[in-house]
Formats: sequence, structure tokens, C-alpha cells
Amino acid sequence: MKCRVKWLDHMTFVGESASGHAVVMDAAPESGGRNMGVRPMEMLLLGLGGCTAFDVVMILKKSRQDIVDCEVTIDSDRAQEVPKVFTRIHIHFIVSGKKLDAAKVDKAVNLSADKYCSASKMLSATADITHDFEIVELG
Repeated sequence: MKCRVKWLDHMTFVGESASGHAVVMDAAPESGGRNMGVRPMEMLLLGLGGCTAFDVVMILKKSRQDIVDCEVTIDSDRAQEVPKVFTRIHIHFIVSGKKLDAAKVDKAVNLSADKYCSASKMLSATADITHDFEIVELG
């Protein structure tokens, strides 16, 4: 897998993926940025959220659950000293569907955390990662 990051100006960068997509990253104004895009460390959390949500949706579909939506919210803390690595990450899944089996949702979340999510495995080297979920029943 390859990607490219190019400095535009000030503290604004554009990242280009091998799959042909681009994203703008920028720093906060106090760091010379203009708030034109997500922060690079926010990108890491977004990647984690996407990776684990992908796993959970795929596992639930394979388990023949009638999943309609999956939302992930992430709360984190970072070290105060440089390098300001993530030290705590909490992932909350909101899974919506019809007659979802809580045991299967729990299993999907745990399989992602313990086995499948590469981003979670990497970030767990510095962060205590926890997770929970809620089910929204759609009649």
C-alpha cells in the first residue's frame, strides 16, 4: 500500500491514497494552520473508526443480522509530552437494525477489537483501548 502527502502552503497538506482519493489535512491556527482540514492525529482516529466499523458491519452481515446502520464515536486522551501519543481510546458503537441479537453484536465488536482491526492493534501499543455498544431497534 502506498500513499502520498504533499505540502500545499502554510501548514496545509493534501494526502492522496493509492485508491485515488484525497483528503486535506491542516494544523490549528495556533500552530500556523488555517483550519482547512482534519488534523493528522484526528485522521488516525478516523482510520481506527473506519477499520473497526467495517469489521463489525461485515461480521454482522455474515451472521445474517438485519443491520441498517453502524455509527462509531471515539473519545481519546493523548500524552502531555512529545510524542503526544494516544494513551486512552474509547470506541462506542451504535448499531441499528431489526431484531439484532445482542450476543452477536458483542461478538462482532470483540472480534474486531481482538482479531481483525489492524488499526486497533497498532494503536493499542500506546493506548488503553476500550469499547462498548448500544443497539437501536428499528421496528
